[in-house]
Amino acid sequence: MVANRQRYQKTPKHSAPRRPGYPQIALWLSLGLGLTGCAGAERSDAVAAAEPPATTASAQAATPASDQFAGAIQVASLQNTNVDSVLLVTPPAARKAVIAARDAMQKKQWAALQSLLPIAKSDPVLGVYPEYWMLHQKLIDPTQPVPDEAMREFMAAHPTGYLADRLKGDWLVAAARSGNYALAASLGPVVNSNASETCSYLLALHMTGKRVNATQAMDAFKSTSACWTMLDQFADSKVVGWKDLQGLLRATLETSKSADTRRVAAIMFDGAQMQQYTALMQNPKKWLTGRKPPKSLADIELVTIALSRLAYGNQRESNAAYVEREWAKAIPKADLQWVWSQFGLVAALNVELNAIDWYRKSGTAPMTDYNHAWQVRSELRQPRIDWDQVAKAIRRMTAQQAAEPVWVYWYGRSLAALGNQQAATQHFQSIAHELNFYGQLASEELGHTPSLPPAAAPVTETEMQEALRHPGLQRAIALFDLGWRPEAVPEWSYSLRGMSDRQLLAAAELARKEHIYDRVVNTSLLTKNEVDFSQRFIAPFEGRVSEKAREINLDPAWVYGLIRQESRFITDARSRVGASGLMQLMPATARWVARKIGMKDFQPSSVNDFDTNTILGTNYLSMVLNDLNGSQVLATAGYNAGPGRPVQWRSKLRAPVEGAIFAETIPFTETRLYVKNVLSNTSYYSMMFTGKPDSLKERLGTISPAPNKRVALP
Repeated sequence: MVANRQRYQKTPKHSAPRRPGYPQIALWLSLGLGLTGCAGAERSDAVAAAEPPATTASAQAATPASDQFAGAIQVASLQNTNVDSVLLVTPPAARKAVIAARDAMQKKQWAALQSLLPIAKSDPVLGVYPEYWMLHQKLIDPTQPVPDEAMREFMAAHPTGYLADRLKGDWLVAAARSGNYALAASLGPVVNSNASETCSYLLALHMTGKRVNATQAMDAFKSTSACWTMLDQFADSKVVGWKDLQGLLRATLETSKSADTRRVAAIMFDGAQMQQYTALMQNPKKWLTGRKPPKSLADIELVTIALSRLAYGNQRESNAAYVEREWAKAIPKADLQWVWSQFGLVAALNVELNAIDWYRKSGTAPMTDYNHAWQVRSELRQPRIDWDQVAKAIRRMTAQQAAEPVWVYWYGRSLAALGNQQAATQHFQSIAHELNFYGQLASEELGHTPSLPPAAAPVTETEMQEALRHPGLQRAIALFDLGWRPEAVPEWSYSLRGMSDRQLLAAAELARKEHIYDRVVNTSLLTKNEVDFSQRFIAPFEGRVSEKAREINLDPAWVYGLIRQESRFITDARSRVGASGLMQLMPATARWVARKIGMKDFQPSSVNDFDTNTILGTNYLSMVLNDLNGSQVLATAGYNAGPGRPVQWRSKLRAPVEGAIFAETIPFTETRLYVKNVLSNTSYYSMMFTGKPDSLKERLGTISPAPNKRVALP
């Protein structure tokens, strides 16, 4: 028997009933997928009554033709215009074979998976997945021959859809890897390509005589096997040159990914030079001592890298003086300026106010987008902001980076501070319509009263029927019903390609009906002109979250804003570091809070339980808020990065700063984005819950300096 698994935990007495008369697609699917009983088991009267009536003809057409189909259950086909008149048959044996095939795939039992294919294929909804798993394994295994004929058969049978697109990409990579460049070139480009597929396609084009330029290659490059193969070939063929590789090497040095930097270096340098590279990376100061001024391009680059490594560690000031004294005239000005940009970056990431001194010495040296951003942030964090320097730093960016809302906003602020209000207004107006952190702040700079956008017209029954009939969404729902999120999420996302605003709203509404709350939010966020905030800022669980928040005097809007960012309302969400549940609690934190509040019946296994997770999460959030002087900015940062981090960052301030500046200059990328998203969410939820304006700028407030202190909270 296959258990009927809920996607999200809900207390039955609080479960919202489905809309009267609404086609109960989840129930039809679960029946047809064999999820409500053993093969051949009779359905209850209640279940039978929930299905649309079958015509005599359709019932006869659905009669099973073999013992394999015994006990098959009829379900409405979402692929047909008239969902009430056409039925699909999903044999329970076929669905069980699909489930067994996935288990075999995860255990790498390929012979077992192969044996299940004949039965699994008869599942009309998910039968394509086992065949995909089998072919995918063969394509990614370099020890196996590329199954070209099997792939042609698969693509002929399944020419469109998510799995066809994924396998096409796998096939392209495998063909390029095996040297069949003509085939690889004919397969590309892939609709939703990843870096490996793009690199393989560019390599195939080059190897078949098509022109590929360095910009295409460097834009596509990521640290994957296929991309390294492309880069090696393009370096040999002079498609990419010294400057291209130098830029890549310097960019990877900023990421501290030593294996990647070494691999780029191995393409640039010969054997003897690589020995020097190894030595300087181990001890740059020792390597530099007694060395003569470099002359060749390679030697200049080695010295430049060594000097940049002196920015790391706790002797930055003395090392900078050493660079100035011993090497300022020994290497080209542009290289020295890049070295200073690295000193600025490391200082900025350590929240040191003197980062601006080194950035200002970097002149016009080419920098990564990442480093440009930190130059601006280092200027914003000063006790007395030099807005002219902020503007200059933003003007150093590429046009594409400068057009990002964050930098449009801060450039507008700099223009306003410098007295050019007309230009500032134009910048604010260009992003004030955007429903995000900086769109909200820009709108307030224009003097607009915070408000919600006009609501989109409700989704019609016709639009819902169209969503119900979409085969990709149908497959995704079936996958969600099985708890197979790794397959369900990309299947759902791929199905949204090319949808209009109205179709996206209908798909989001379908996800709401199925309690797939993260898909409600992420789908609705894709609309461009019609906005439904009840989807984008869904507030599920029938007020139970607000109830828990109010019990300990927490702002319900803030709690909802945090949950939306933490888990997208997936009750059994689990992060890569082990955080669990709606409010993403770490096991040790959950145990600590449970002891602190006297939850004597707490068990680690219950952390995903709705009530347990929200009680522990809201209590912990309240403790963090109280420990951080009631600042939602600091407490939100502390909830994500640990409460000791914002205390440390605050201690390095020399004067009060706007909450927006504190948030923007948080040195952890994840936490910086998290704080901005949570507080933007909070402002919107507040307006939804109260019907009153909510100023994001006021909510952010001001962060004042305070001494570093030991934090007792985990």
